[in-house]
Amino acid sequence: MTAIRKTVTLTKQQDQWVKAQISAGRFTNDSEYIRDLVRRDQERHTSALGLRQAVQDGLDSGIYDGDAFEDARGWT
Repeated sequence: MTAIRKTVTLTKQQDQWVKAQISAGRFTNDSEYIRDLVRRDQERHTSALGLRQAVQDGLDSGIYDGDAFEDARGWT
């Protein structure tokens, strides 16, 4: 894996938060914490894309039973 150095500017409060996460043993350094945030953001983005695709597939199917949906949601 090729590493690329980045400069990140944080507020004092954000820096204290990162340091607290490291002190708590969740991460060994700032870089590990930032990489974890990026990985989680990537996973969330991928999950959101999958959900959007599932919704679109459902819409494209042409099958709609609004009454069953509303009954399941308790909206009747």
